[in-house]
Amino acid sequence: MYFDKYCKDNRLHLKISFNMPSGYETANGMFNFETKTVFINAPYLSDVAEYKKAFYLFHELRHASQYLNPEQFSDEINHSIQYTIMYDGTCYKLVNGKYLECKLDGDEEYFTNLYLGQPYEMDANTFAYEEVKKIYGDSEELRKMYESCIPPQPIPRELYESTFAMIDEKLSNSGLSR
Repeated sequence: MYFDKYCKDNRLHLKISFNMPSGYETANGMFNFETKTVFINAPYLSDVAEYKKAFYLFHELRHASQYLNPEQFSDEINHSIQYTIMYDGTCYKLVNGKYLECKLDGDEEYFTNLYLGQPYEMDANTFAYEEVKKIYGDSEELRKMYESCIPPQPIPRELYESTFAMIDEKLSNSGLSR
């Protein structure tokens, strides 16, 4: 019901799947912009509270909007969505519809905070929190969930710009960005 309403309200033509693609078996969800599919990991989430399932759904729906309706989002979100920074320093850049991969040096806490604070992730988490509050009401559990999805301290925009530059440089030096 929420999926269909969101798609209608945002003029999105999306598919939903409860079978995660290979390599994403432990992810709560994901959005694939090529196939316009929102994936929700139903088996992985089978024992979690309904508000958590809704949070992950709205989070991924927001990513769909970010990719498919970029004019609705800030330049900062549109720029950052080209980059994915993972917990272990593995980074991706979307170039001509394909993700290119590189690895940056640093510890897991550093990259975890960068991952959580990415502008498009912050936007998706905040949106999901606000939507779930409308449905299930505000609760301590929901607030804790939301707080676990954001870095303990705000990440300066300059740090992202320098990280994106490092990703660009790594990909350029490897010959992958061409």
